Amino acid sequence: MRTKIVDVHPHITSANINRYPITPVGGNRSAWSEKRHVTIEELIAAMDEAGVGKAAIVQSVSTHGYDCSYLADSVALQPQRCTGVCSLDLLAADAPEKIRYWVKERKLSGLRVYTGGLTNKQSTSLSDPKTFPGWECACELGIPVCVSLRPEGLPQLMVLIKQFPQVHIIVDHLMDAPIEEGPPYAGAEGVFGLARYGNMYLKLTSINIRALRKGNGSPETFFPLLVKKFGASRIAWGSNYPASEGTLKEIVNEAKSALAVLPEQDQEWIFARTAQSLYPSLADK
Repeated sequence: MRTKIVDVHPHITSANINRYPITPVGGNRSAWSEKRHVTIEELIAAMDEAGVGKAAIVQSVSTHGYDCSYLADSVALQPQRCTGVCSLDLLAADAPEKIRYWVKERKLSGLRVYTGGLTNKQSTSLSDPKTFPGWECACELGIPVCVSLRPEGLPQLMVLIKQFPQVHIIVDHLMDAPIEEGPPYAGAEGVFGLARYGNMYLKLTSINIRALRKGNGSPETFFPLLVKKFGASRIAWGSNYPASEGTLKEIVNEAKSALAVLPEQDQEWIFARTAQSLYPSLADK
């Protein structure tokens, strides 16, 4: 049976802080991970309730930092339903070694570079040449790399796009472009412009859907334009659960309603097929 929904952006956190310590990058734990704590068991139950077949779980760096042990252990418990996207310090000299460990030994299948979400400022280290060995390792292993950044980080992203054209790069949360401003969505031109690069993908999440419910934006005017510019086969949906408020079922229903404006084939790509092309372990056997 074809998987209809694949979530490429849920998070999990462990209740066993002795085995899996709370070590947030930057020292400040995210408020959502304390208020809306979700374990792997709870995520699977929420997926079942929401009709989500599979998921690429993203490491919660604001909870467990760069120690992806809980993520890897959880994926090992649910290999038919889940894979994992690790995070680590790409500036560290041992970054390639760490990537190989999490991917080759612990069976995670993606990397996330987290540069725009820990503070209100965009990090200037995204395109630092010290990170290039890690990117080269990702290229060698054939794994996609998610990049969390803000619009002001676009020049740094362009360096990476051109430096590593073989790496599938996924932009988290549509780069937090100001789409709530409404048509003609001039603030999203930077996102639209990425479409010319064949290695670029977009991650569309509840953050973006909710932004379109504010101001002058709307799903009906934005999503057809986004698909026209980028193509549905390079856009994947992610819940951002539980960082975004609401049950997973509510978030899924919210996404279905917002994307109902698109043709069914485009919805199939955004809700599942793009994710399965990026993470082959989530493909239907």
